[in-house]
Amino acid sequence: MLDLVIKSIIVGGLAGAGAAGGAARMFHAPGIQGMGAFRTLGEMNACNGDPIAHFSYGLGFLFSSAGSVVGTGSLSSDVLHRIVPQWSAGLTIAATKDKTASNNPFKMMISGAVVGAAVVTFLNTLAGLIPSTMATIAEKIVSPAAELILSPILPVAFWISALGAGKWHGVFATVFGVLAQSIMGNATPGCVLGILVGQSVQDEGFTSKRSILMIGFVAVMFLLIAYFRGKF
Repeated sequence: MLDLVIKSIIVGGLAGAGAAGGAARMFHAPGIQGMGAFRTLGEMNACNGDPIAHFSYGLGFLFSSAGSVVGTGSLSSDVLHRIVPQWSAGLTIAATKDKTASNNPFKMMISGAVVGAAVVTFLNTLAGLIPSTMATIAEKIVSPAAELILSPILPVAFWISALGAGKWHGVFATVFGVLAQSIMGNATPGCVLGILVGQSVQDEGFTSKRSILMIGFVAVMFLLIAYFRGKF
């Protein structure tokens, strides 16, 4: 168990520092290249610099991540995409008393190392203490639930949001969502790209340089993915 704890602290600290620092760098894009996910950036913005909101949001995913690690023996993507960035932001803001401190990559990196080490150690230790019989039961419940969230619940949620955002959002989200489902087996990336393209078309029209470039980029990307996956 001591070996597990030491390795968890090292891995969690390094991964947490990278995830939190990368999420903060996204606030400075495109001037500085970030490595976080757009959903992480959006969720951090939604908390509006309130440390309690950041901690509460991350806490909701801690329980599902705990169930996942107990049932499957592996950490879910929510650990680095949601828990670590959100708690790092909350810790950084609470420590500095500055709502914009979560935009500072260095401060977020330090907080992320602390949070990552603590969260990964907790989850790995929890998984190691759970009897194998309980882990089997958790796997039969958690794994199917996680699969349902990824597909079809998440794609449908994005698609409905696109339909509500506007005509062009809905049109492109539907088209790209169908293509993504056909090519990649998951409509979510297509729906998200459709929302972005739809917003560009709504703001600047079909004939604008930006809209043409975005549509062309997405089209080429789908063609390349389809080709390398042997769809044609």
